[in-house]
Amino acid sequence: MSITHLQSFVAVAEEGHVGRAARRLHLTQPPLSRHILALEDELGTPLFERVPRGMRLLPTGEALLLHARRILAEVETAARTVREAAGSTKPPPA
Repeated sequence: MSITHLQSFVAVAEEGHVGRAARRLHLTQPPLSRHILALEDELGTPLFERVPRGMRLLPTGEALLLHARRILAEVETAARTVREAAGSTKPPPA
C-alpha cells in the first residue's frame, strides 16, 4: 500500500467524486482511477460503489478510511519531526 494510493483513496472518499478528487490532488482522472483500482486489487476487494454521480464508500472503504487518515497523519508528523530535528542540529552560525 503506497502513500500515494492512500492519499488518492482519502481524496476520493472525501470528495465522493473522482473528478473533484483529481482536481484536489492536481492530477487527471485516469491516474487517480488507476491508483484506486490498484489499491482495490492489492486489498482484494472493492472499496467504492461506482454510482452515476460519483463514488460511494462501501463498508470495506469505511473500514479503511479511518486507518488511511491515521497513516497519512503519522507520515506528516514524521516528516515535520525530521524537518524540525534537521533545523535544530545545524551548527550555530560562526
